[in-house]
Amino acid sequence: MIRGLGMALLHGVALTLLAKYAVYHPTDQTLMTSLALAVLVGAAALWAALDAWRGLPDRGRAWFIAALVAGVVSGILYVIGRAVFVDQTGVAELGGALTGGAAFSALLVLIPAGLGLFVGGRIGKSPDTDA
Repeated sequence: MIRGLGMALLHGVALTLLAKYAVYHPTDQTLMTSLALAVLVGAAALWAALDAWRGLPDRGRAWFIAALVAGVVSGILYVIGRAVFVDQTGVAELGGALTGGAAFSALLVLIPAGLGLFVGGRIGKSPDTDA
């Protein structure tokens, strides 16, 4: 649950900052969007890799649930963040944030976390010599 809420907070803040940046720089968003995506992907992959490296039990299911929680909660946080800090977005924006936005955020957690679990499980292990 902590993974999901942590990733949701990170995604909500990143999306709100991107929306705020778009207000002041409407034609120059490519670099900031790329940096935000890199941070979000890197955070999920690194955290999952550390979980796998430490050998936490049931880590695959934990990251699957974290992706689902992060998708929904980050959508809600994004709408709240835009309403408070950017442009007084209303409740009408919540539908899009909880469907397409939540699905994108969930995949943006799930896919790098899967890669991180794969890589982290292989770091620091010696090759099997029992064969």
